[in-house]
Amino acid sequence: MEQEQPKKVMTEQERLELAAQLDEDLDAFISSLEKKRYTEGWPEDRWEEEMAKHPFFLQKSPEPGEELSPLMEGLQQLKYDPRENTEQELADTYKEDGKFYMQHRKFRLAVLSYTEALRYKVGDASYKAILYNNRSAANFMLKNYRSSLQDAQKAVELNPDYDKARWRAAQCASALDRFELCAELCDGILQADPKNSTAIDLRKSALARKASHDRNERKEAREEQEKLRRWNRLQEELRKRSVKFEERDALEDERKLRPRLAPLEDFMVSCDENGVLYWPVVFCYPEFHTTDFQQQLSEDTKMQDVLEQLFEEPLECDKQRHYRSNKVHVYYENRILGLPYLIDNNKTIREIVAERTFLVFQGTLTFYIVAKGSKQEDLFVTQNRIPLKIKY
Repeated sequence: MEQEQPKKVMTEQERLELAAQLDEDLDAFISSLEKKRYTEGWPEDRWEEEMAKHPFFLQKSPEPGEELSPLMEGLQQLKYDPRENTEQELADTYKEDGKFYMQHRKFRLAVLSYTEALRYKVGDASYKAILYNNRSAANFMLKNYRSSLQDAQKAVELNPDYDKARWRAAQCASALDRFELCAELCDGILQADPKNSTAIDLRKSALARKASHDRNERKEAREEQEKLRRWNRLQEELRKRSVKFEERDALEDERKLRPRLAPLEDFMVSCDENGVLYWPVVFCYPEFHTTDFQQQLSEDTKMQDVLEQLFEEPLECDKQRHYRSNKVHVYYENRILGLPYLIDNNKTIREIVAERTFLVFQGTLTFYIVAKGSKQEDLFVTQNRIPLKIKY
């Protein structure tokens, strides 16, 4: 049998030398390795951004459509996966989402969350009533009062003792001017709580507004009837006079009788209780390219009286003072024939309008005033008369 050799005992100096040699060998080995940048961790310049994406450090929920980290995507799949959750659990999940969005005033997302929760079949009617009431609250904050009212009424239907939903329904009915429904809903609240001051005040307000609304409707109906009566009377008087219009069917369409010139557009021809017509009239001065307006000229007025009123004060542009009531001629123009017609100033407006060649254009009577015997009159009545420009 081979005899064991005794172990050599190292001196302290030898041990120190061996340790130094091992350190040198390790350093040489590490230096010989391929130098690669570590890429699996968070980058130094973006570690806070990456940390914020981690589900454990999120400060806000992801927005719809926002790209999710793989970990967050996996967690969401577990949270919303119908294979991993019962319908009640999924409804609870979306209900909690809705509550979160309501707390953060993201009401549209809250509506979507409660809508998702309502898709699942949960047997408890009171639970569904809460979901409908919560969605009603979100819609109410968005001023979607019709949707909010429908959800609140559905909540009350599922839970007749749900006065919180009944109160919101009453608020929606008030906002929608459904006064009778608002009062009815308030009555339901007051049956359980007769001293509910907010319900009492809302009921009083709804009934007062209903009374005012009804009065306004009656007033509008009377005004509409009166408007129709005036229109029928005007049509009758215009037909009785056989007034002729350039526009076809002018008597069938009130818009065709409305003046287009700005100073006259609010003064359509009208008829008083005695059957007298009042016309919007424009007086043109071809020589000066300017106009005068009469907004409501009685048809019983003679043209001579109109001229005296027009020239009571001299025209500012008439430096030669040629325009006086007894020194002017008045014409009207038949635009279809392209001819001017001299007016007898002793005739009334009604008699002038009744002339066979007189046509009303855009519900307005138009007359042209020129100085008697002037060059301007000659130009006006000939084929070479200058074009007229109406200034407002």
